[in-house]
Amino acid sequence: MAKAHKWSSISIMHMVKLVYRSTLFLGALIAYILGKIHHVEHPLAIFEKDKILLSLIWLVYMVEMFLRCFPSKLESMGCQKQFTKNFAKTSYEGDPVLTPGKIVIEMAALWVLLNGIFGALYLTGVFDRGIMLLISLVFGICDIVCILFFCPFQTLFMKNKCCGTCRIYNWDYAMMFTPLLFVPGYYSWTLLGASLILLLRWEVAVYLHPERFSEATNACLACQNCPEKLCQHKRQLRSFLQKNSHLLQFNKYVITRIQENTEKIKENVKENTEKIRENVKEGTEKIKENIQSIKDDIKNKKNK
Repeated sequence: MAKAHKWSSISIMHMVKLVYRSTLFLGALIAYILGKIHHVEHPLAIFEKDKILLSLIWLVYMVEMFLRCFPSKLESMGCQKQFTKNFAKTSYEGDPVLTPGKIVIEMAALWVLLNGIFGALYLTGVFDRGIMLLISLVFGICDIVCILFFCPFQTLFMKNKCCGTCRIYNWDYAMMFTPLLFVPGYYSWTLLGASLILLLRWEVAVYLHPERFSEATNACLACQNCPEKLCQHKRQLRSFLQKNSHLLQFNKYVITRIQENTEKIKENVKENTEKIRENVKEGTEKIKENIQSIKDDIKNKKNK
């Protein structure tokens, strides 16, 4: 039996973040739904009036971003590697090995495109302020999911081994609050502004000190020196999926059969509908013939 790994303080902190970020999202979602039910002109307007929910959301994330400005043992090396104290020179003499700039630009362009779609839907009236806030809060949850369980940017684009070597780790808040760019207001734009300051500081650090961001040149990023072990959660998830692949295959089989039966039902309904239409048409013609026959009989009787 595999030995269970003890959770690090950083793992626990990220789970705590996942819980309270999810709670904030659920609170905002409930407020939004209640606003819709009571036909409030702008859902979440009740909280915009007394500032309870928005103030809480704003305060939580502003505190998070403020703490991100300083070295911390409760934060992942993914964001902490920008600081001088988290750099330990290796014997490697070559250039730092970083994610190619082309890939970084592609990810940025993809994110801008996605949020451009949200912005267009907002500006055309399809989305409202409440939806844009909810999208940002969902991004906040996805941020932690990417760290603990699965990251599409890591898997599909960067191919980096873990969060510790992630090139865009400190993009998280800027990505999170991008939808708020389209929603003017003190809360929205101060959150976005603070996140952009973090992003700018990060990119300046990458430009001036690329050696801090590469495992080849920074020993702090090596696996043997990692105290957080966030990658364990992703490995455990992959292991679980592999061990239970038969269940996934069974579910796939069931879904396939359901789809096949659904198609058969659709075909049967279509065939029966055609038959019913033909029968109705034939019945209608016979009724018309009978009615005409009755009319002819009545006419003949009158003539007699």
